[in-house]
Amino acid sequence: MKNQMDMLNDITEKQRGLTQDWVEYWKLFSSFDTWQFWFQAVLFVVPLIIIFFKIDKNNAFQIGFYGFNIHVWLGYIDRFGVNAGYWDYPYQFMVWIPNNLTLDASLIPVIFMLVYQWIVKQKKNYYLYTGLLAVFLSFIFKPLLDLHNFMRFNIRMPYLYLFLGYICILVLSKIITDIFSRLRTQAE
Repeated sequence: MKNQMDMLNDITEKQRGLTQDWVEYWKLFSSFDTWQFWFQAVLFVVPLIIIFFKIDKNNAFQIGFYGFNIHVWLGYIDRFGVNAGYWDYPYQFMVWIPNNLTLDASLIPVIFMLVYQWIVKQKKNYYLYTGLLAVFLSFIFKPLLDLHNFMRFNIRMPYLYLFLGYICILVLSKIITDIFSRLRTQAE
């Protein structure tokens, strides 16, 4: 039977080999000379430019904190799904950063930030409108990514699981943002 350090060394070596395989795969199918790379670059940069100009400067901290919550939870769920083999991304924007950077760090958090900003300004029902956005992302947007080979699912009923994941993220992000907003208000 292997001891702990031998087993850890084996896993580390496998991880290094897997990383090298991903880098080679990225060079062949996703690097700077592919249209898929530039498509993802646009999907990464454009939402960040939009949020920079559209964010309500008076509530930028709250909206940014909310968006960061969305980003972090998306990253955790995405990493879990990729590691478990539930889904993968045939094209990567940056192979050295885990998860789908374009979706998890820019496009989806910015969309949620803009909806959240609108909800706060218009005093609308958070759960209704973010729930509708979760339906759109889960049952329309992600299937389109799958159809065009930007995302590949390896499980049954993936869109239902995505929807449930979004709902969890939305509830957690709202609760955490509300707690910190309340703490900030109390401190002032």
